[in-house]
Amino acid sequence: MVAGFLLAILPLIATPGASLALLMVRGPRRALPVVAGTVTGIYTHALLAMVGLAAVVMQSSQAFLVVRVAGAVYLVGLGLWTWRAPRPASSLGSPTGPERPAFRQAYLGNVLNPKAASIYLTLVPQFVDPRHALAPQILVLATAHAVLITAWLGGWTAVLARVGRMIRSGRWASGIRRSAAAVLVFLGVRTLAA
Repeated sequence: MVAGFLLAILPLIATPGASLALLMVRGPRRALPVVAGTVTGIYTHALLAMVGLAAVVMQSSQAFLVVRVAGAVYLVGLGLWTWRAPRPASSLGSPTGPERPAFRQAYLGNVLNPKAASIYLTLVPQFVDPRHALAPQILVLATAHAVLITAWLGGWTAVLARVGRMIRSGRWASGIRRSAAAVLVFLGVRTLAA
């Protein structure tokens, strides 16, 4: 059950998304709040799936449209904010400053992502046994999902830490920040167009 689920979601996790873009913008020293926000979003989707609220959104085209538009607007807004944010190159990935916004941005980026919600509405039912209690099974799958995304983002954190000096140089920092911002805007526009 768990291995099949992980194989099914691996391509979705490996596709660059908001969490990876935030990790690139925030730098390896801000990885923990980005990962924690993403994992909290996964558990939020699992909880919604357990209580059936997510099913209501998927059954109502208007409710799904509201979630999709809210997520797209959030990603575009976050991308534009990242693009325009005055950030000196030397501060990219620095340990100073509040960490709560990184958590909040990663959490909202995950919770407002229809792709993440659809995992728990379309894939999870394929891997649960209806003869047993659903909540514990969904919790096991969500935990496996959380471990996999943590490992994926942790791997990227290690890569970013290794090339940190290059990234923090003025030329690289601005380019990476703007590339991540463009990815966020692209993801938002793609979500709207889907």
